[in-house]
Amino acid sequence: MDATLSVVVSTLNDRERLLSCLDALADRLPASSEVIVVNGPSSDGTTGAVRERDDVDVLVEISDRALNVSRNAGLEAATGDVVVFLTGEYVVEPGWYDALETAITGHAEVVTGPIRGQTDRGPRGTDSTSIVGRSVTLFEGANVAFDRTVLEDLDGFDEYVPTAGAQDCSHRLAGLGFDVTWLPEMAVRSEVGTDGGTPDRDWGDRYQSLGYRLTKNYGPRPTALGRLVCRAIADAAASARGILAGEGTPTNWLGNGVDVLRGSARGLVDGLRARYDDRTPRRNPNGVSTRHDRAVRVYDRRSTDGENPDAAPE
Repeated sequence: MDATLSVVVSTLNDRERLLSCLDALADRLPASSEVIVVNGPSSDGTTGAVRERDDVDVLVEISDRALNVSRNAGLEAATGDVVVFLTGEYVVEPGWYDALETAITGHAEVVTGPIRGQTDRGPRGTDSTSIVGRSVTLFEGANVAFDRTVLEDLDGFDEYVPTAGAQDCSHRLAGLGFDVTWLPEMAVRSEVGTDGGTPDRDWGDRYQSLGYRLTKNYGPRPTALGRLVCRAIADAAASARGILAGEGTPTNWLGNGVDVLRGSARGLVDGLRARYDDRTPRRNPNGVSTRHDRAVRVYDRRSTDGENPDAAPE
């Protein structure tokens, strides 16, 4: 690969799986690559464990738990022509780098692949949706690579989005005319299973994000609003079936419905405001260029003293 490669790994209170992720990257990346770890406000000793390693070029400490903030913080620190975004819970499989190299050599703009674990998730290569005449190829933010020029056109990720930030980016990529290449060989997997079960959905955040990205990217069109309503009806029906199966209570169902309504209303209003604030095709009023105070501290082995003297103190 002639292009230089930066790999941004986001983590939050997941030290053991992060270390497995970094071990795999050390084994499979060429020496010319740079690895950047962006650590949310972790309290499990992640900072010390990462600083002890000599295969991490930059450690960025942030105080925000949002993934899109973490990704933008990593993008600010990255210097590569190609920037990869991973999360520390996954390890790259043996064929991951070769697949990425082939795609980049072929001038792919955005490349992604499967996420494997106890239950495979993420795009399957044909996952796309059509809305308002636009064909959108979806991808997972836990395993995706961008040509840097694409990220510059996007201005990174939209930090408003409370969840599903990569889906918002998928819609904006389609709006700018970029293609997403899906390669089954560019796979990551979970090596360590979680023991906490499946977390409860935050219905408010989910619908706030959905309402926001629909109105921000498409405006108050009936097609976009209809998609929001249809999704809410489908989720309400699924939850009702769960109640009949003894997996929930009517009180919870009603409470979730209130969260859906509040989240949807907030997202719709904020999405319209965001569409007004950024009328360019990139639709990102909360991108990487809008602020430069994400990092609490930066430890940079690329500098002479191993620490960025301009970073804010702890």
